[in-house]
Amino acid sequence: MDATVNINGVLSRGEHALISVFDHGFLYGDGVYETLRTYDRRPFLFEPHLDRLRASARSLAIVVPVTDQELAERVQDTMRTVNPDGEVTLRILITRGIGDLSYDPAVCPDPTLVVIARPLPELAETLTRDGVRLVQAHVIRNSPESVDPSIKSNNLLNNVLAMQEAVREGAFEAILLNHRGELAECSQSNLFVVRDGEVLTPPRDAGLLRGVTRAFLFEVGADLGVVVREAVLRPSDLDTVDELFVTSTNREIVPAVAVGDHTIGSGRPGPVTLRLLARFRELALAHAHESSRLAPTGKPIASC
Repeated sequence: MDATVNINGVLSRGEHALISVFDHGFLYGDGVYETLRTYDRRPFLFEPHLDRLRASARSLAIVVPVTDQELAERVQDTMRTVNPDGEVTLRILITRGIGDLSYDPAVCPDPTLVVIARPLPELAETLTRDGVRLVQAHVIRNSPESVDPSIKSNNLLNNVLAMQEAVREGAFEAILLNHRGELAECSQSNLFVVRDGEVLTPPRDAGLLRGVTRAFLFEVGADLGVVVREAVLRPSDLDTVDELFVTSTNREIVPAVAVGDHTIGSGRPGPVTLRLLARFRELALAHAHESSRLAPTGKPIASC
């Protein structure tokens, strides 16, 4: 396994990384996480990801055990030797920590902080050239009154069940509806449609994760003069949209050309989607070269 893992400041190779079976992140999914990727070996949108990580931790009353700067240094230490000539994907996890077999958070005195760095998987060119097929999942998105989907928690059973449906159907992703029967998001990505030249995405109160890449797409649209706005969407709306695509950290923008047996638009990736993707990559690379007091480069440090 080509990965480096940092557990509470201690580095190890992925195949040798160990965590206690009494860690509540392992036992109960009691923890939060973020996934990031690099451009020019700089974690993209590092500060927004950290903001969301801290917000998720606050929602679960988990104390983040380090400052942002200390976390940035751990990220740099972890990724320094991983894929030195290429890009890296990162996962930062904070769990409740090690404790007794109890749901009581008081039995866990210290949280566990894990950083995982791996080479960024290359996406097949066919994904953007030909597009992908989605399916509508039978499992619905967690209700905000039950488990708030805006918390990026380690408990991902809702997403796993939806993705299992996609795999069984031979699809790339599964669309989840919320408890009101509206489109919410996909199992691993946010959802966008294009209709009459406008880009629409379900609103945050539809019960979805407030994706960092999703937010960045609003900036990309503004840069291109393309309207990107929130709108309530229902399954029947998929019959009238011109284009459809999904966004996520590692996959950027992936055009979808079918949902189940229904063809979207012309059945090919649409022009608005492809314009957004091209500009997204340009702006992401430019963003990587902007100065940040936190974002680490992960590049080897020359000795004096």
